[in-house]
Amino acid sequence: MAYKDIYTRSLADPESFWMEEAGKIDWVQKPSKALFDDKAPLYEWFSDGLVNTCWNAVDRHVEAGRGAQAAIIHDSPVTGTKHKISYAQLRSRVARLAGALRAKGVEKGDRVIIYMPMVPEALEAMLACARIGAVHSVVFGGFAAHELAVRIDDCAPKCIIAASCGIEPGRVVHYKPLLDGAIEQAAHKPDFCVIFQREEEVAKLIEGRDYDWHAFQYGVEPAECVPVEGNHPAYILYTSGTTGAPKGVVRPTAGHLVALNWTMKNIYNVNPGEVFWAASDVGWVVGHSYICYGPLIHGNTTIVFEGKPVGTPDAGTFWRVISEHKVKSFFTAPTALRAIKREDPEAKELAKYDISHLRALYLAGERADPDTIEWAQKVMGVPVYDHWWQTETGWTIAGNPAGCEALPVKIGSPTVAMPGYDVRILDESGHEVPPGTLGAIAVRLPLPPGTLPTLWNAEERYRKSYLNTFPGYYETGDAGMKDEDGYLWIMARTDDVINVAGHRLSTGAMEEVLASHPDVAECAVIGAADALKGQTPVGFLCLTKGVNRPHADITAECVKLVRDQIGPVAAFKLAVVVDRLPKTRSGKILRAIMVRIADGQEFKMPATIDDPAILDEIRVALRGIGLAKG
Repeated sequence: MAYKDIYTRSLADPESFWMEEAGKIDWVQKPSKALFDDKAPLYEWFSDGLVNTCWNAVDRHVEAGRGAQAAIIHDSPVTGTKHKISYAQLRSRVARLAGALRAKGVEKGDRVIIYMPMVPEALEAMLACARIGAVHSVVFGGFAAHELAVRIDDCAPKCIIAASCGIEPGRVVHYKPLLDGAIEQAAHKPDFCVIFQREEEVAKLIEGRDYDWHAFQYGVEPAECVPVEGNHPAYILYTSGTTGAPKGVVRPTAGHLVALNWTMKNIYNVNPGEVFWAASDVGWVVGHSYICYGPLIHGNTTIVFEGKPVGTPDAGTFWRVISEHKVKSFFTAPTALRAIKREDPEAKELAKYDISHLRALYLAGERADPDTIEWAQKVMGVPVYDHWWQTETGWTIAGNPAGCEALPVKIGSPTVAMPGYDVRILDESGHEVPPGTLGAIAVRLPLPPGTLPTLWNAEERYRKSYLNTFPGYYETGDAGMKDEDGYLWIMARTDDVINVAGHRLSTGAMEEVLASHPDVAECAVIGAADALKGQTPVGFLCLTKGVNRPHADITAECVKLVRDQIGPVAAFKLAVVVDRLPKTRSGKILRAIMVRIADGQEFKMPATIDDPAILDEIRVALRGIGLAKG
């Protein structure tokens, strides 16, 4: 069926479109209708249906006679291990873990935080929660104790499931001390913790609170799948907020199942039984949607990869994985390809492997620059599809529907809106602008199934963050335009969330940390262009009057502070002392201008600037740390 027909029908008759898609998953009780709009502008999908995610992701494939098929391939170059888990094995492992959680009092609606590296046990923990109706919240293993503590206090978990350590090239990341520190800092205390001990580091367990992963499950009664309502939260995933306080995005169970199942064939063009690989991490939304849930719901084999695009052991690692495991569809961030290209520009490593069975490469998580796309097309010999979506949506807003109709690629555009997303470009007054005109990207409500219905315990913040600016629309926070063919072009963020190697990070959160330094009176953080990572954070520090310590000492302390409070994931390495920050007369810091100076771009002097001379001071300071060239 042609894309245009599918898309038009999804907007003209969403009820029949999504009810038809809902028929492709297993229900305990089918919903009476698709859309529930009685609380508009808060919308829900399939609310009165009864369903279970784990059943749809695991059990139903076993029941259909495909239990011997590999569900998960774990490929870990950092530990030198590889193994496969079949759907039948996965069902028994997940049922046993779910039974152990239930025996310790975890019930439907209880929250469980998962703090794990890229091991199959992370997916098993997610699925075990889904099996008994518990709401999981995965926290990226690279986050520091403070960030973990904030999330513990927000979602109040009954249990935390963690690993003893994570493994990075050349070093072991000690998870358990971070977990202990986070629990100590948090006002809320979990009832118990389950620790998956890895051979590389066996952590010390606290008696009465901590349980060993294997001993915890010994002799328990495996749990059956618990039916939950269609609007029951499957999980909470925290994303950076502009205030620095994380936003708990809620993912509703039924819409999540229906939407992800649709995407696997129509966007990623894979059939049940084929191997799909998303080279991401379970701590991010891509890991939820396309390492764990999407492929398993659709009956694919998913790869859990514990390594890096370069250095584990070389720039050929991705090509080896694709070749060895016969990957049909591959999803990664442009950062990863830039790293490979930088290390091996002529793709000599790729020549060692056969990737002829790969159908396409999908890029998301940050802007895909034309150089990287063209290089990938040339060396890989497959279509390269950029696509755009957010933690909040859980699946593609704009992409190329290659599984139903592969549309012509326009490099720099993620192509067109997907079913249910009525994407409009608006001016500041909320009026639609003509093709080719830059504006705020917004989506007419209701959003399609699987997208966020609210924020965890923060409905008012949800309205303020996404609904209030343009009544009747979801505000994406991105700026861009549509061309005459309806292709979308994403140009910039409209808030202060920056993108570092595909990770969305709040500059506001970094500013809060910098401001806590005793010598810092005022500060600002911007995202400067970085050829490898997309953006790199840069801190500007105005010191407290009377401080006469060496600036190098203060900036080094500030860099350490951000690394300790937010974690290495922030990649915060550049800080500079300045006398003052450029501001409007009303006191707003002109971050967008500072970014343009850092990137060596021209800019128009804002009419509201307090003192234009300060911009030259900013340029001098940035040149001192190797930026503002040109």
